[in-house]
Amino acid sequence: MKLITMTLCASVLLVLAVPVQAAGDPKAGGLKKSMCAGCHGIPGYRTAYPYVYSVPRLGGQHADYIVAALKAYKDGERNNTGMKSIASSLSEQDMEDLAAYYESSYSGPAN
Repeated sequence: MKLITMTLCASVLLVLAVPVQAAGDPKAGGLKKSMCAGCHGIPGYRTAYPYVYSVPRLGGQHADYIVAALKAYKDGERNNTGMKSIASSLSEQDMEDLAAYYESSYSGPAN
């Protein structure tokens, strides 16, 4: 009985020691990025709606931040008509995949 208990405890500790993988799939995100690339994929791009501002670069950004931002647009906590429209069409998995893709796709200094 003691051997079974020790084996069970060791198994649990081993499972807990395995690093947690990101929820998103960068390859899947790369296939979903077309709606993002129209603004975020153009170096130095500025938009004029609803006001003029520089569109942020997403490559290299932390995945958790991207997911949180997309959820905030979807929930209306962040206000941008275009981003709300896009984020509203995304599932949780879409957000995770896009975030994993952009986190892994740093392409140099910001615009």
